Amino acid sequence: DLLARLREGAEQVAIQIFGDNVRDLLLAAPAGPKVVMGLDPGIRTGVKVAVVSDTGRLLTTDTVFPHEPRRDWEGALNRLGQLCVSHGVDLIAIGNGTASRETDKLAGELKKLVHDKKPDQRLSKIVVSEAGASVYSASAFAAAEFPDLDVSLRGAVSIARRLQDPLAELVKIEPKAIGVGQYQHDVSQVQLARKLDAVVEDCVNAVGADVNTASAPLLARVSGLNTTLAKNIVEYRDTNGPFASRNAVKKVPRLGDKTFEQAAGFLRIVNDKHPLDRSAVHPEAYPVVERILARINKNITEVMGNREVLKTLKPGEFTDEKFGEPTVRDDLPEIVARIRGRGFDFVQLNTNGVRLALDPDYLEALVRAGLDCVFLQFDGVEDRVHRAI
Repeated sequence: DLLARLREGAEQVAIQIFGDNVRDLLLAAPAGPKVVMGLDPGIRTGVKVAVVSDTGRLLTTDTVFPHEPRRDWEGALNRLGQLCVSHGVDLIAIGNGTASRETDKLAGELKKLVHDKKPDQRLSKIVVSEAGASVYSASAFAAAEFPDLDVSLRGAVSIARRLQDPLAELVKIEPKAIGVGQYQHDVSQVQLARKLDAVVEDCVNAVGADVNTASAPLLARVSGLNTTLAKNIVEYRDTNGPFASRNAVKKVPRLGDKTFEQAAGFLRIVNDKHPLDRSAVHPEAYPVVERILARINKNITEVMGNREVLKTLKPGEFTDEKFGEPTVRDDLPEIVARIRGRGFDFVQLNTNGVRLALDPDYLEALVRAGLDCVFLQFDGVEDRVHRAI
């Protein structure tokens, strides 16, 4: 019995570590909108090459054979140089599998070659984890995305894209396949899968998803959405063009008001005229923001990110039956930390939970500050309070 309890405790710790590893992989800093050449190293089968645009669109593919048995080093170097110059490549992503070091050496010489041909084009090379690339290559999603592309070349596309945006690319792969750690098969697979799925969903919701560019697998991880709704969003977008605002998402078939209410805070419209549509502020909280702006006589662009202006506000002046003071003030984590600093060993927050549900980063900041417990409180003196919550 003692051994069973110890093993169970060890499994829980291991699963937590695997979850932390997945979070680190998904939230790795993206390279951003750069033209990337992905190199999937190989010896006998050659080095698979894929060039993707700054938006992730596949531009071209090829295979070169710089290693054994062909040893066509110069031919491979010249071909890669042509691709870099013709497509304006900014970054080279090298998979960390077999022949990675040899291919990294090839990329080093490629940088010099391109610089000699085009001095103003400066390449950078980065070795990235290729864990799960083969799983993606053989997946139904990859087959639907690249039906005419050889399976072996799809891995190079994945390597290039995961340098651009790790989160957007890795959500297409089963979490257990992206290199979460050793001995993952020795723990409960049900608990591991549940933990990793929760971590992936937390990461997606913490970052948000651009509803006009996100893939169906990424949208499916947004809170409130599922595979069917994600597919409907992409199909509606492809048919009708980009969404002009968050409210336009309501036009998607089978996406009702309740679903929109749950998902809206995690969906972004980057090119929208309304700046709040590209923020984590939920549409339900827009009236609070508008009251704040009217009080201080400033527009939203002057306030967003301006901590000096925000510090002058008195949160209590903007509360109503739906948004209490903890919701409209951002210094609650500092208050919790100060309470802890005074020697109190237990801190509980009483709240209706609205902001905590819509802003995972805010909740995480409270936990880091020392919050122990959240008491969800829904009482009020009028029915309209309950209905609003």
